[in-house]
Amino acid sequence: MIPYGRQDINEADLEAVRQVLLSDFLTQGPQVPAFEAAVRNYCSAQYAFAMNSATSALHVACMAMGLKEGGLLWTSPVSFVASSNCALYCGAEVDFVDVDAATYNMSADALRQKLEAAKAAGKLPDIVVPVHLCGQSCDMRAIHELSKQYGFKVIEDASHAIGAKYLGKPVGSCEYSDITIFSFHPVKIVTSAEGGMLMTNDAKIAERVELLRSHGITRNPELMQSESEGPWYYEQIDLGYNYRMTELQGALGLSQMSRLDAFVARRHEIKTTYDAALAALPVQIPYQDTDAHSSLHLYVVRLDLDRCKHSHRETFELLRKKGIGVNLHYMPIYRQPYYKQFGFSKDDFPNAEHYYKEAISLPMFPTLTAADQQAVIDALAEVTTR
Repeated sequence: MIPYGRQDINEADLEAVRQVLLSDFLTQGPQVPAFEAAVRNYCSAQYAFAMNSATSALHVACMAMGLKEGGLLWTSPVSFVASSNCALYCGAEVDFVDVDAATYNMSADALRQKLEAAKAAGKLPDIVVPVHLCGQSCDMRAIHELSKQYGFKVIEDASHAIGAKYLGKPVGSCEYSDITIFSFHPVKIVTSAEGGMLMTNDAKIAERVELLRSHGITRNPELMQSESEGPWYYEQIDLGYNYRMTELQGALGLSQMSRLDAFVARRHEIKTTYDAALAALPVQIPYQDTDAHSSLHLYVVRLDLDRCKHSHRETFELLRKKGIGVNLHYMPIYRQPYYKQFGFSKDDFPNAEHYYKEAISLPMFPTLTAADQQAVIDALAEVTTR
């Protein structure tokens, strides 16, 4: 089976992890800060905080910006559930903004219309979470302008998008957001096995994040409520979580960062081959916005079902039978059984619904061989046209 995604681990990665195992620190040592510095410098951001997952980072981001019971977060329906679950962890409500028909990212126009209606109803969001699906940035300049007009905070869910650019600058610079989140899951652009990173340029947010990712504990005398009782002394001043990243993960992530640009470049080579080979098939190849340079975490095609030989499900299953590990990113979150209790209507998100009925993720990873990619192309051609 050719998977839709796969990590690329080399000897340098293995040696980096081995050196940690032989060191004095398996956690809370020098590797995680070094990994944070590498990502911070790459993105030209002021602060970077590594965590055990992007889900944890999203949760901390919401807490750091004061989201709580009675609050409201809006995000894209075409995403992994973590993009919205982070609000529920805080006791807040969730709503969704339909996606753009071309990019599959949150539509700035739909957001504008929803904000106008929400203002009239007196229920504006506290936080909006645009999701950079497949590695392509949302229209962050437009979303940022709306945030200033309507008074909400912005968290970029860039779990797919480390190594991407928007308007010529790295995603993660937080120029148009309060916080950006990265993921380092094995199928992402770079991996730390599991792991995430929170980026921000706001010193107050950074102070809160540092506290909340580690039990709410501080050793900073300026934050303590009492005088230190000795070198051992620390205080828990808030209710935080153990969301820290281990040294093993930090070392792997740091080693992988040295190949980030090469990973993205290779993904673009694979995309170019796909684009040319699939142009004549009854599928829609991914659209690339001229303002964005995608990191191409995913290569999603949409079936032209009026011209395809088989249905969406039949095409998916036939490809799997031929050894092509296709996937679907994602089932709209509001369709999940847990979310049905909130009363969402499919009719409110027509673009998300159309996407879900046609989308298939093809294999996309740097070590995909020419032979395997041709096998994917041949299988798709056979299933859709013969």
